Amino acid sequence: MKRRFARTLTILSLALAVAATDAAVFHVAVRHPNADDANAGTPDRPFKTITKATTVVAPGDRVLIHTGIYREKVTIETSGTEAAPITFEAAPGAHVTVTGAEQLTEWVPEKDEPRVYSTAWPHAYITWYEHRCHPHDDYHRMVGRAEQIHINQYALLQVLERSKLSRGTFFVDAAAKRLYVWDRANRKVTGNPCTVEASVRPILWTCTAQHIRIRGLRFRYAANRAQEAAVNIGGSDNLIEHCVIERTNALGAVFHGARNIIRQCVFQDNGWDGFDAGGEDLLFTECLVRNNNTKDWNRDWGGGGNKIVFARNMVIEKSTFVDNRGHGIWFDIGNEDCVVRNCLIANNENAGIFYEISYGLHAHDNVIVGNGLAPRARAWGANGGISISSSPGCLIERNLIVANKEGLQYREQTRTTPRIDDRKAKEPVWNHDITVRNNVIAYNRDAQTAGWFATGDERHWPANSARRKNGKPAAADALCLEKLNLTMRDNLYGVQPGQKLFQWGCLFPNFSAHVYEDLAQVREELGLEKGSRVDQLELAGSCLTLDFRVAAGSSVLKAKCYPQGDVPGVKLGVNR
Repeated sequence: MKRRFARTLTILSLALAVAATDAAVFHVAVRHPNADDANAGTPDRPFKTITKATTVVAPGDRVLIHTGIYREKVTIETSGTEAAPITFEAAPGAHVTVTGAEQLTEWVPEKDEPRVYSTAWPHAYITWYEHRCHPHDDYHRMVGRAEQIHINQYALLQVLERSKLSRGTFFVDAAAKRLYVWDRANRKVTGNPCTVEASVRPILWTCTAQHIRIRGLRFRYAANRAQEAAVNIGGSDNLIEHCVIERTNALGAVFHGARNIIRQCVFQDNGWDGFDAGGEDLLFTECLVRNNNTKDWNRDWGGGGNKIVFARNMVIEKSTFVDNRGHGIWFDIGNEDCVVRNCLIANNENAGIFYEISYGLHAHDNVIVGNGLAPRARAWGANGGISISSSPGCLIERNLIVANKEGLQYREQTRTTPRIDDRKAKEPVWNHDITVRNNVIAYNRDAQTAGWFATGDERHWPANSARRKNGKPAAADALCLEKLNLTMRDNLYGVQPGQKLFQWGCLFPNFSAHVYEDLAQVREELGLEKGSRVDQLELAGSCLTLDFRVAAGSSVLKAKCYPQGDVPGVKLGVNR
């Protein structure tokens, strides 16, 4: 047996050595004077486009992309293998940009307005508004458009009428097929120092293959619509790392397939979402997601850090979600057994984590600060640190949930969801079998814990509670708090003057709610928060400095409520 095993290893080693010997290295260099797609892809005679390299690669090959702006749509269909993946990466020291924009140079000045210039514009985009897709309203007539114009990499604002054109704006005359621009500094655009780029490609990069490695690339300026991604990773067993996806008109990237890894990537300044995801066993690690939804899409259905749908066993870890104009992390529809751990989730306009009509979130050891504070209508119950919305089987532990609009939220409506394995299903789903333990929930503006139960059946009260609006015990077959099996225990609360401790029920007319001023009442009436207590928490710094170190004898440490492990950008541990 040992000889057979040793022989197998020898054969495998030889096979890998042969594969390594046969593997080729191709060079792409758009700025090289000899660059041509008719070349062999050597250092001195490189390809001009990445697309050419995709047509010649085989398992084990490596494509080195040299400094330059690549104005093309790349599609990868050839797969590598587990032992011999195919790699597309920036060459050492290279700055590589894949863009959806073309540089425009043929400008004609307008006679009556010498600083207004026009050029031919053959591109026609079906917008969300014109296509009558949701949302279809006047607000989205502008938001839904896909055009982008940049002068020296500064974006112009779009107007919908020629008469509205002014400094720093552009107008597309679809009927006449003309584009009009007016530089905000009132400069000529016919020569230096102005470079005018217009987005013309909605998709920059598509990978339907398996075992592909993509490293060190910057993607920007896609002319895409909401829910359509500039970067599409649809295959499985792929690695995307050290990439930047930014300033696309709508969705930065989408990840599907199985066992993909997204590592140390940046998703920033995209018009709709930073990224979307689904599939199985996706690992999203050490990434930065910031300032997405720059076009101000309606947050009720999209726009923010991301949206995750039908994902199973997805892990988001060691990442930063900040300043997104919507939710920081949004799981929506049929997700199963997902994990968010050791992340900084801060200053997002809606909820830090919004887990909606899904199953089995495990959120632990995160720092969740300053979320939900922007004025937003219709965001009730979805604008706190963590919002669990009609999602059973969740475990929330050892999170630092501080200075949000509300801390922990239960949002309940009458909802159904399809399932990953049955997309036609309409399975009823609600909050039950949820455990919230050993968290710090402190100094949140409107409430530390808030139960927004908007079902009208008063399921959030015990069966015999005097708090029931109709004054009658729940029917034997009705949902009640005992049947929800909500466990809240060993949490540490902090409350400043004027802040609510515990809101239970929906604060709308015709719903029953009560605000509890101490945990003893919560335990007595609801049976929740056993072992939890209110204390004054002394942190080394502030929410702005993200210094959450504590004294060696702190009640936070004694209660075992403190995050374990590191969180990016945050000072944790004992303040010595």
